[in-house]
Amino acid sequence: MSDLVRTGRCLCRAVRFETRGEPRFISNCHCESCRRAASAPSVTWAGFTDAQVTLTGDTLRSFASSPGVRRFFCGACGSPIAFRGEAWAGETHIPVCAFDAPETMAPASDHFENERLPWAALLGRAHA
Repeated sequence: MSDLVRTGRCLCRAVRFETRGEPRFISNCHCESCRRAASAPSVTWAGFTDAQVTLTGDTLRSFASSPGVRRFFCGACGSPIAFRGEAWAGETHIPVCAFDAPETMAPASDHFENERLPWAALLGRAHA
């Protein structure tokens, strides 16, 4: 595992996280659940193994957004912090824009393109 350590936080700074090593992937998700959870046309996630991620903060809360899925957020400011799902057992996905240096974490792919809003762009392509 790489010695690379990345840090991040919620908007109010009450919840913080740290990741160690390289992410397994960085991808834009266009699914309706992610769009609604973030109030955005897509969410860019960095996926890590659970062992690579440490979440801290007294205001950390979670919500079962669908069967087998938990979304973690700050109970004070509402910022999305993490995603864990049975379909990706053993992984924690962190929204790239919650990291302290998101500009260093460009996505390499798009997921759930079939749920993409018609006006939202795909990676490397103008919207249709």
